[in-house]
Amino acid sequence: MKHLLFTILLATAIIPAVACTNLIVGKKASADGSVMCTYNCDGFGFSGSLFHSPAGRHAPGEKIAIHGWGPSHEGQFVTQVDYTYNVVGLMNERQVTIVETTFDGRLELQNREGLLDYFSLMRLALQRSANAREAIKCMAELVAEYGYNSSGESITICDPNEAWIMEIIGKGKGRKGAVWVALRIPDDCICAHANLSRIRFFPKEGECWDNGFIIKQKTNKLKEYKSLNSQHLAYISQPQVECVYAADAVTFAREMGFFSGKDNEFSFRDAYCPIDFENVRYADARVWSFFNNHCSDMDKYFDYIEGYFDICEGLPLWVKPDKPLSLRDLQEDMRDHFEGTPLDMTSDMTAGPWGMPIRPLPMHFRDTSGVSYFRERPIATQQSGFTMTCQMRSWLPDDVGGVTWFNCDDADMVAYVPIYCCITQVPDCFRPENNQRTEFSFESAFWMNNWVANMVYPRYSMMIEDLRKAQRELEDYYFADQDSVLKAIETMTPADRRDYLNKKSINYADRMMKRWDKLAKFLIVRYNDQVVKKVDKNGEFLRWGYDAPGYDIQFINAIGPATGDRYKLKEVIERRER
Repeated sequence: MKHLLFTILLATAIIPAVACTNLIVGKKASADGSVMCTYNCDGFGFSGSLFHSPAGRHAPGEKIAIHGWGPSHEGQFVTQVDYTYNVVGLMNERQVTIVETTFDGRLELQNREGLLDYFSLMRLALQRSANAREAIKCMAELVAEYGYNSSGESITICDPNEAWIMEIIGKGKGRKGAVWVALRIPDDCICAHANLSRIRFFPKEGECWDNGFIIKQKTNKLKEYKSLNSQHLAYISQPQVECVYAADAVTFAREMGFFSGKDNEFSFRDAYCPIDFENVRYADARVWSFFNNHCSDMDKYFDYIEGYFDICEGLPLWVKPDKPLSLRDLQEDMRDHFEGTPLDMTSDMTAGPWGMPIRPLPMHFRDTSGVSYFRERPIATQQSGFTMTCQMRSWLPDDVGGVTWFNCDDADMVAYVPIYCCITQVPDCFRPENNQRTEFSFESAFWMNNWVANMVYPRYSMMIEDLRKAQRELEDYYFADQDSVLKAIETMTPADRRDYLNKKSINYADRMMKRWDKLAKFLIVRYNDQVVKKVDKNGEFLRWGYDAPGYDIQFINAIGPATGDRYKLKEVIERRER
């Protein structure tokens, strides 16, 4: 009788396929030579936590019961492999990291009969893959064998040496597999995706590639990727880019009527995820903002963000930054609300009395005269369940080289906590059982962070600097402590390193929870009843005295046009009448 190994691939609340952001940095585009990527996992109605799957050896015949948020597949299983790696969050013990954003695309291609949703697919690949290329191969073979039931996905796959972007979409009801394409991001470039397909043209036989766009120049440098050993795959390796893709990526689009041109004119995005103003503004605007933070010539793409596709048809898939990015640069990018750009969410009357960069749903709305409006969608947003910035370092042992800087809730409002990829004990505040979405708990990182954030949001410009002070204090400490961690593990055995890094990760998380408890109590006292109590240089409250900073100027300037004479001082009105 076969032994059954039951693994719950989603350890906690359902993670909806809605709106997320990934930023990606090649090892020569980073300040220290690490490969980096990020994930804001955004969706109302779920709480974040830190998934853990232990390493293990498995007997022949073992199977995994699949439990995702797709359709019910009672009694259906995936065959287990001989060995599975330790996985913490979305990084495994070999520093392989897989994160995603959903682009939906042509919804008629979703196959509810497929077994694997995208998160189950990612978890399985993390458990089975020693590097990014193995992960791509693993996911391609899994969907071919078991079927794929999610809509379109952009997936980031990284290891200590390489970063890849993979896009995948199903084939519709009754068709088991998926069509997909994956490209290696040049080491000296940065890339991003945010709920819109990003891969347009990709190299096929006799074509070259340059900065994310096709060049009609012939070459004979074509070779098969024999190790994939599958009729479903084709592989191209050229000096400009490496690309692996489903062999029917183009022919299936022809069959469905999505594409009718020549092979060298084929665009994955245009066939499987046609664009319009809304999905560009809500999605690619985030990519543009990230590129704009690090590249000096991004203004030329703003017409595309404004919907003028006849002037500019899209963003490059990747760009070379003006200078290398640090991990802290990337963490600040995850807190972006388009500040300093024409889309700045803090700088007009829609930000309210105190410059709030948060907007309520719905994304679009109408006034009483029937005029339709939309709101911006930034990288940082209140509905994040969790946020992470992942760092993979090839020059260090895997167990300390791979670090997920993690926390629950909005990236703008939390401190990133370092969690090492080898740990086997998840800090209590990040455990699924302590982060229930319908029950507040002081033991929950999700609820402690939300408690503070939801105090700050309504009076953002008034309160944000107190949060920033606590945020910087923690992150400064964590970064400063990394050198001592590397020194401490130099002479340790792997087992001792794991024990040490377990304790370090737990202590880091505990430190964050204590600081946020202190911050929450400080904020409720300081900002009670719409004024600001005064503090001394040490942050201690003065016995007497307060400030009343009032509204932000952009809101004050909007009051007169909106209300006429209603709030004007009477003496001003009388003087005008005389």
